[in-house]
Amino acid sequence: MEKADILVYGCIILPMNGRRFIEDGAIAIKNGKITFVGKRAFLKTLRAETMINAKGKVAMPGLINCHTHVPMTLFRGIAEDQPLEKWLKNTIWPLEAKLKPEDVHVGALLGCLEMIKSGTTCFADMYFHEDMVAEAVKKSGLRSALAEGIIEAGNESLGKKMLNRSVNFAKNFLGYADDRVTTFLGPHSAYSCSLQLLTKIRKKCSELNVGVHIHLAESKENFREFENKHGSSEVKFLDNINFFKSHVLAAHCTNLSTDDLQVLSHKNVNVVYVPVANMKLGVGAAKIKDLTDLSINVCLGTDGPASNNTLDMFETMKIAALLQKLVYLNPKVLPAHEVLRMATTNGAKALRLTKNVGSLEVGKKADLILIDLSKPHLKPLHDIYASIVYSACRTDVDAIIVNGKILMENRHVKSLDEQAIMEKAEDTASDLLAR
Repeated sequence: MEKADILVYGCIILPMNGRRFIEDGAIAIKNGKITFVGKRAFLKTLRAETMINAKGKVAMPGLINCHTHVPMTLFRGIAEDQPLEKWLKNTIWPLEAKLKPEDVHVGALLGCLEMIKSGTTCFADMYFHEDMVAEAVKKSGLRSALAEGIIEAGNESLGKKMLNRSVNFAKNFLGYADDRVTTFLGPHSAYSCSLQLLTKIRKKCSELNVGVHIHLAESKENFREFENKHGSSEVKFLDNINFFKSHVLAAHCTNLSTDDLQVLSHKNVNVVYVPVANMKLGVGAAKIKDLTDLSINVCLGTDGPASNNTLDMFETMKIAALLQKLVYLNPKVLPAHEVLRMATTNGAKALRLTKNVGSLEVGKKADLILIDLSKPHLKPLHDIYASIVYSACRTDVDAIIVNGKILMENRHVKSLDEQAIMEKAEDTASDLLAR
């Protein structure tokens, strides 16, 4: 074997390209890509610039968070136990009106740090001043699918301005940060953008060949208001303007009719299941079995740290599984291995990144994490999928590699200054609240 840049060896490997796992495995990385995945014994030589002895650990693809608003780390804990409409209108939107680009950068850096520490290697974000989020991605070393948010809210000139900004961002930042940034357009929702604006967004997506990231069917209240105003559900409304002709990443989808489900299935819409934030805001639970029975691709997201209140995908995986068992009153619904696929391979598909990430295979980008199994809550190891989904937690993540670069090893973050970022975030949040 040709000398590698990094060799991870001695671990259990979950490639996530099937149900198999590899014991006493090895992963070789060269020029940011995986060049070998398999039994350590199959390697004739074990040579690399960096050797990582991962005995007692699990190597698996990094977790993919498919829906969040990362800069909202600054709002963590300031608008608690409120219904969605009040949460947005009384607290969140007024604070967002005061945000400066540098605030967004600080919040995004804190979010990236949190994701590195909790095993997320790639995330989909929709927010304002998204160029500042892209800068945080560049510094942190993570991978991302970013969208500059678009909200019209009855103001046609505002909608036009935000669309232009979103389009320019999508053009200018595609392939940014060593090709770790991909771009989407980011209409907030069908209820906050007019028919004319949504039609323009759909056309721009086709022209640019980019996806669209949108909130969809988030609550019963939204559903009722939209139906009363337009005479149809959000899904049917969007389908009537061929909105789903584009590659669509639809977050939430807690309130869908049978007809809505059929549309999402026929149009290959990717649904982001956001269990923690949906529970916290009391908006309901997406019915995942109904979606997957129709072969709809379902992935996982945390939502923003203001409504979750973390970016913890381990917590999201466990709650994702448990909530569905409760919804259907059936313990067989959404087993652990299926949840893990949602957090890896399904997420990669939803972000149009399947060729590069989501599973550990030769030729793919080296995005992976190591989970330390030497913890009381992870012993004994009878079912590795169940152990990761139901027992493991974010602090069990020992190392994270993205694009062949070690971002954290032995829980020490190498790409960012942890203390400086946390201190700056606290100062920024205090200043924001005082404005």
